[in-house]
Amino acid sequence: MTDPIQLTPNATMTDPFGRDITYLRVSVTDRCDFRCTYCMAEHMTFLPKKDLLTLEELDRLCTVFIEKGVKKLRLTGGEPLVRKNIMHLVEQLGRHLKSGALEELTLTTNGSQLSKHAAALYEHGVRRINVSIDTLDPDKFREITRWGDLSRVLDGIKAAQDAGLKIKLNAVALKDFNDAEIPDMLRWAHGQDMDMTIIETMPMGEIEEDRTDRYLPLSMLRADLEKQFTLTDIPFKTGGPARYVEVKETGGKLGFITPMTHNFCESCNRVRLTCTGTLFMCLGQEDAADLRAPLRASEGNELLSAAIDEAIGRKPEGHDFVIDRRTRRPSVSRHMSVTGG
Repeated sequence: MTDPIQLTPNATMTDPFGRDITYLRVSVTDRCDFRCTYCMAEHMTFLPKKDLLTLEELDRLCTVFIEKGVKKLRLTGGEPLVRKNIMHLVEQLGRHLKSGALEELTLTTNGSQLSKHAAALYEHGVRRINVSIDTLDPDKFREITRWGDLSRVLDGIKAAQDAGLKIKLNAVALKDFNDAEIPDMLRWAHGQDMDMTIIETMPMGEIEEDRTDRYLPLSMLRADLEKQFTLTDIPFKTGGPARYVEVKETGGKLGFITPMTHNFCESCNRVRLTCTGTLFMCLGQEDAADLRAPLRASEGNELLSAAIDEAIGRKPEGHDFVIDRRTRRPSVSRHMSVTGG
């Protein structure tokens, strides 16, 4: 493994629109132990394991991005904690926290494996994680995940909190599924000292159901919530796209991620790396760059660094997601599980 890097003072990646790229989302696997209906088809075809970057290659790639100015790194999937020996990668990346080159190492998880890994995550420098959970009803949870066990996720959340991890819940707003439940979820989350973020469903990948049946604009959801809660906009940021409010009645924070109704492109500081080394410069565009070839072409990082610079130079100004009842086609062909959202 390489020694901890020393970040040069002026290391930055700036896209054509003047946005500094400081946040890297890394999908370590396309596999997941759930099959959430808005994210995956029921019978998914996963990548052959031989096509995945090794943990050492992922570490090397992340290190180059950190050297080039990334300050926040989020591990995603699929479900990142089902990747074999994932804690080895977390431990290796943790060295950049100790050196000061990286400000935050975090991950998004469905919570199913947290009981097993929470203590090690904290030990290696992770302090804050997102847990994706769309309902607190065990039967509905099994329906939306196709076979998930809610009690296992709740046990994982408790284990994470016991280990010292700060948790934020992520819930996808789904019309006529969990919209009526969100006020109670919010009260529960804030009562457990967890913030919460609500996300609009996105037209990514072919799935069995018609997304137009589930799509719920968060402007409408917020209006409904304001019948029960006093919501005050606040400037709080965690480095991602959520816009936050403070909930007077609970004292907690609620975030809104709105890729459909009010995209967040003007301040986008993020790029997404897949488990095969493909870099997507935008969540809602198909344009991508292959970083696996330059990674494997040389033991040095010059080719890789140049490929990253070329890709950042092609980062688009924004995306335009459309959910269209007439065609039912997704805006992008890849499933959410390819880049973890």
